[in-house]
Formats: sequence, C-alpha cells, structure tokens
Amino acid sequence: MAGLRGLCYPGIKDPDPKGFSLMKLLVERLSTTPTALAFDADASWWEAVGGDRDAAEPQLQGEVHFTLSAQKLAEELYIEGEARAEFECTCSRCLVRYRHALREPFRIVLEPAAERVPSEAEGADALARYGLWLGDELDAGWFRGTEIDLTGFLQEVMVLAFPVQPLCRADCRGLCPQCGTDRNTQSCDCEQVRSDSPFAVLRGVVTERGD
Repeated sequence: MAGLRGLCYPGIKDPDPKGFSLMKLLVERLSTTPTALAFDADASWWEAVGGDRDAAEPQLQGEVHFTLSAQKLAEELYIEGEARAEFECTCSRCLVRYRHALREPFRIVLEPAAERVPSEAEGADALARYGLWLGDELDAGWFRGTEIDLTGFLQEVMVLAFPVQPLCRADCRGLCPQCGTDRNTQSCDCEQVRSDSPFAVLRGVVTERGD
C-alpha cells in the first residue's frame, strides 16, 4: 500500500456539494457481517459533479441510486456496491438524444492509515477531511477515524462510468458525412466512398496540398 499515489477527487470542486454530506460510513457500526447501505442523490448533486452544464451534457433523469455492502475483514474494510441512474445523452454518431441506463459496480478495500500520511498535500488533506485516501485505481486505499465520507469516491464512480463516446445503440449507423441524413432512419443517394487502405486519409491530405 505504501506505493500508492493518492487521488483526491480530481476534477470535482467539492466532495460535499451544497451541504450534501449524507454518504457517510460509520466504521464503529461495521462488523464481519455485511451491512447494507443505500444513498440517493438528486440533480443538484449531479450538477456539482460537473454534469448538465449545457444541453449536450448527460442530463440526469430522476435520482442516482447507490447500494452498498460494507464489512470488516480483520483490520480492513471491504466495500462493494453499484451505482444506478438514467441519463439523457447525445449519441456521438447520429446526434440523437436518447436514454442511457447506467449500471456501474464498484469495490474498494481500505486499510487503517494509522500514522501514515500520503506524500501529496492533496491526499493528506483528503484523509484528514474525509477520512479516506485512495490509490490511482480507486480500488484500494487508507481510512482514518470513525467516519468515512464516501461522497467524493461515489462522484468519481459516476464520472468514470460514462463512455467517452455515447452510443444510442451498438449498431448505430450515424449520419451521412456528405448530406447529414440520419442513416438509422432513412437512406440517401450520396455516393459512399470507402477505402480499405489505412493511408486513404493521408492520400486526401496530399491531394489537397497539390503535392
């Protein structure tokens, strides 16, 4: 564990947005028997994460639901669960708005920090303020104290769960690059030029330059 480099909720302004601080784990209440927990977050929480900044951003429909199971394994804490939510997204191929059902499992194992302190000031601050410091992969870290604020970790789960290029469906045909027709709903008369050569794009650049 000593080799872990700390992450302190990168890209998120405040792991406790607008006073929302109910995602807390009380260590003293945990035992070797799994304890079931559930947290819900509304649109204001999602906005604090960075969503809904404009119409093109994923827009939360309803609430985000987190279900967790936490238990002690010797001195370590074992936490696993799932995030569930529905968002309205823009397909990266055809630009149609569609409902995206997010189901993201997660799991972390935490060791007592004891006297250890993360080398980065950011990580040390997270451990002191929220009782939690995580490594690069967000699946292991340290905890300190009797109360752990999971808000920032769960925000990270949501942010990382979104696909880089959302698709309304796996076989989305996208828009015609020439006339813009949605090829999922109708066809067009545009000639589809396709080359199997990986150098086709470079050939176009050379032609435009007149070389």
